Amino acid sequence: MQWVSLVMQTTNPPVFGHKSKLLKQSHQQWQQGLALSKKQDWVGAVKLFERACQGNPSDTLYRLNLARAYLRLRRPDEAIREGEIILSAEPDNVLARQFMGECLVFVGRDSDAANVMLSVGTAIKPGADYFQMLGNILFSAKRYREAIKILLEGLSMEVDHAMSHYRLGLCFNAVGMKSEAVECLTTALLVGMDGGVLATRSLMGFINRELCQWDKSQEDLRETEVLLDALTPTSISWSSVFAVVTCTGDVLRQLRAAQACANFVVAGAKPLQTWQAAPLPAKLRVGMVSSDFHQHATTILMAELIEKMDRNRFELVLYSHGVDDASPMRQRIKAVADDFVEIGDISDEQAARRIRDDKINVLIDLKGHTVNGRLGIFAWRPAPVQVTYLGFPGTSGASYIDYMIGDPYVSPLSEAPFYSEKLALMPHCYQPNDRQRALPKPQSRRAHGLPQDALVLCGFNQPFKLSPEVFDLWCDLLKRLPHAVLWLLAWTDDVPLALRREAELRGVDPSRLIFAPKMHINEHISRFALADIYIDSWPCNGHTTVSDALWSGVPVVTYAGRSFASRVAASLLVNVGLPDLVCHDLDTYKAKILELAGDVSQRQALRAHLHRARDTAPLFNSDQYAHDFGELLWRMAERQAEGLPPDHIGIQGPLAQDKAVV
Repeated sequence: MQWVSLVMQTTNPPVFGHKSKLLKQSHQQWQQGLALSKKQDWVGAVKLFERACQGNPSDTLYRLNLARAYLRLRRPDEAIREGEIILSAEPDNVLARQFMGECLVFVGRDSDAANVMLSVGTAIKPGADYFQMLGNILFSAKRYREAIKILLEGLSMEVDHAMSHYRLGLCFNAVGMKSEAVECLTTALLVGMDGGVLATRSLMGFINRELCQWDKSQEDLRETEVLLDALTPTSISWSSVFAVVTCTGDVLRQLRAAQACANFVVAGAKPLQTWQAAPLPAKLRVGMVSSDFHQHATTILMAELIEKMDRNRFELVLYSHGVDDASPMRQRIKAVADDFVEIGDISDEQAARRIRDDKINVLIDLKGHTVNGRLGIFAWRPAPVQVTYLGFPGTSGASYIDYMIGDPYVSPLSEAPFYSEKLALMPHCYQPNDRQRALPKPQSRRAHGLPQDALVLCGFNQPFKLSPEVFDLWCDLLKRLPHAVLWLLAWTDDVPLALRREAELRGVDPSRLIFAPKMHINEHISRFALADIYIDSWPCNGHTTVSDALWSGVPVVTYAGRSFASRVAASLLVNVGLPDLVCHDLDTYKAKILELAGDVSQRQALRAHLHRARDTAPLFNSDQYAHDFGELLWRMAERQAEGLPPDHIGIQGPLAQDKAVV
């Protein structure tokens, strides 16, 4: 880190007297250790720094450099020990506290690191870099309010500290203060983010979409696209990959964003071992890594899959780095996993070593480039086969991920050049579903603020999936259908006001927009059934939301694009037996909605079809899904066991040639 280098260069050497031969030797050994450090010879540097400390054990500078060398050798326990020695003698040593923070973060102890740095005394006032680092650690520890306070304190000393403004934006976003987040990110850009422009711009584009600030979002996304076009497969750059995947439909830009971010993640990680061909066990050991093993959309979808995986053929280990919400859903999946391992308080390397020692054959990432994702674990190569699945609707861009699980609709083999992984295709839909979820219960429209006799067009996707183009078309539908209302989700307090304003600008009475509050999934499913037609967004479709609509008996009309995120609803519809509701251009999309809007009997027939589909369609056949999923994992593992490199795993038969979507 910069502060260590600064100390080494500017600290004055000890004063020597005529009886100080030992001290002089220590100083020379320290200087020699510095020279080796510059050559990245950390083994040699440690030996010399150890001798320097033995000759002069009270010299803080020598001990700091020894601790730094230990950390570079990935010996954090010894580095922490040295830091503790320094702090016991000099509790107000700002540099030692900063270094201890770095060490504790290294081993995944973010909250402990924050506490150590918060305990700095008042003898020496830390600078803005100290507060920025502390704010980032507090953010990682999910102590967002404390992080905001610390970052503001740092900015009071150095108002143009760009990274502090950026970190402050992340914290405001995390606590739902999105307008404030955009202001901070804008300031960071104005001050100068150097290599962080892509990260800042892409995140601003996403948050402005959440706020329905479409003019600002469009500008941010245009700037993001320019920056993405300058990337190569070997570029290293952090960015909001999720924003690129959900707000744009350009598959090459999505790949470039993911690759650059995955390359950023891998920095400093080295494969724990080279995996050779070896016989497989009788039971395939499968690991899944996620922060969402609780009441979360991902776990809600896959709970029954976890339960139905054949325990005669599989051992399933869930590696959790998220919160324990004590929900019935968390208890449900913990009860059926062969092992449930908490890795939230350990580093990526430590987690990888645990997974390697657990002898996992196939390791599955359920997060990708989403909030709290830990692709860094996979960068250490703890398993011979590594897979990305379900949680992120696009490529990981990571050379250390072998396969992406998709299906012939969301990720046809013809699109393979836009994935860094090999494609492993489920024979039907990639998305699992839980037949144990609640069925809709009778509800009244009046209870949810809906007109009794209106045509209810529903669009419950989150606001980041809305764009001016989407809203233009939806408002045009309302103009053509004077008896219709548009039922949307009030995801944040800002959304209703913003969208009603946009509707009025488009000549639509704002009162025709009705907003539904967030509520528990069971109640949500029941109210969903009150809608007449679900009108999907693009280029990011509804994913879990569309499967909820279909389960509730509501027909969905979607516009399928080219990217994974824009084809999910198409896959769901095909696998529930309604391919005719998949449209490939906007004129057809609009015409299909208008057709259904004017045909009550057709809507009733579609609703009856969906009610039957709960028991008959591939989309909701959990037993078949679990079998197919298991076969796919075995095929991946068998290739590796035979010494073969990863390759695309497609499907056989007429489904492979289905042109309904692909």
